[in-house]
This record gives sequence, structure tokens and C-alpha cells, in this order.
Amino acid sequence: MSALPRAPSAKNAPEREAMPDDQLMLAYAQGDAAAFDVLYARHEGGLFRFVKRLLGARLAAQADEVFQDTWVRIISARESFSPQGATWRTWAFTIAHNLAMDRLRVSGREVALDAHPDDDGDAVPTLDRGVRGAADAAAHPSAEELAFWRAAGRRLLACLDELPAEQRAAFLLHHEDGLTVEALAASLEIGFETVRSRLRYGLQKLRGCMERYLSVLEKQA
Repeated sequence: MSALPRAPSAKNAPEREAMPDDQLMLAYAQGDAAAFDVLYARHEGGLFRFVKRLLGARLAAQADEVFQDTWVRIISARESFSPQGATWRTWAFTIAHNLAMDRLRVSGREVALDAHPDDDGDAVPTLDRGVRGAADAAAHPSAEELAFWRAAGRRLLACLDELPAEQRAAFLLHHEDGLTVEALAASLEIGFETVRSRLRYGLQKLRGCMERYLSVLEKQA
């Protein structure tokens, strides 16, 4: 990943590492460039993974560009940022989501989805963490077990890539970034039931795609 535009440097402050994201952004808006360095280091990995997974394998080569554009937007919007409402992380991931979805639309890969309300409010389990967690649970996994769970991880990424873009985005924002359904609806400016529908249908497809590995998890439960 190439270097991002840098703001003018400012005096170092030892308390920066403990500052919440919102306060770091406000400090950066006031000219504290080191506050931006802390923000970037704190969220660089998660934001890049989110962009790459959202774009999928076919557009993976464009992930770096979208990632860079996201931070440029964040820098450009520093003076207008307000900590009221969504957290900085939600705000930043929404910017990344919108830029990635724009790229998907240009590529012709976005699929229109019909929203159908769900009949219940059951929580959606975190499939990604479930697969990874099963591997972590064994104190001394065998070579065969390690190979199995590495294959499960690769399969999950492939399954995510097969989801329609809007379902994949909702799933990643909900499970990777921890946004609630309410926060997703507000950030993406879509209906609550639409978000629930995308999560439900996306999870159903992932379960079918990951059936082999999930059956192992169920036997171990």
C-alpha cells in the first residue's frame, strides 16, 4: 500500500494512544498530524481487509486504490467530522463501503436485491468467527486439523465472494465491524427490514456454501 497524504506535523503527546477515535479525529482537524498517525495505525488493517473482502476476488487489484481513496475522503472531511451520532469507525467504514459499492456498480457486478421482511428477530451468528474460533479452541491442533481449518478459511473467503455485493457488505459491516442492524440502516440510509433481509439471505447462502465445515462444528459442539 502506498503512502497517504500527510498533514503538517505537530508536537507529540503521550496520551494519544489512549484517546478514543472521535477525539483523535477532532485533534487532527485542529492540526495535530500525529493524531492521524494513531488513527491510521489503529484501523489500517481492518479497513483494508473490509475493502478487499467487499470488492471480492475479481476486483481485488482495486482494493488498494479504494483503500487510499477512503483515507483521502477521511482527510478531506476532517473539519466537518462530528462525533455526534455514529462513531468514527462506523463513519469511516461507511465511507469505504460507499466507495467500494461505487466501484462495484461501475464494474457491473452489483446485483439488485428484493427486500423481504424477516419473520423473527433471531440474532445472526458470526460464521466467520465460528470457523476461526474452532481452530483456536484446540490447544495443540494436529497438522491435519490445521490444514482443515486453513481450508475452511479459504472456503469462507470464496463463499463471501459469491454473495451479491449488498449482502456481502451488510454481512461484513455487521460481523467484521460489529455494526448493529439499526446502525447499518442509519449509515447506509436504507430500511431496517432491508438490512435484516440482506443479512438473513446472505447468511443462508454462506451456510449452504460452508455446509461441510459447519457440520464439523456442530459435531464438536
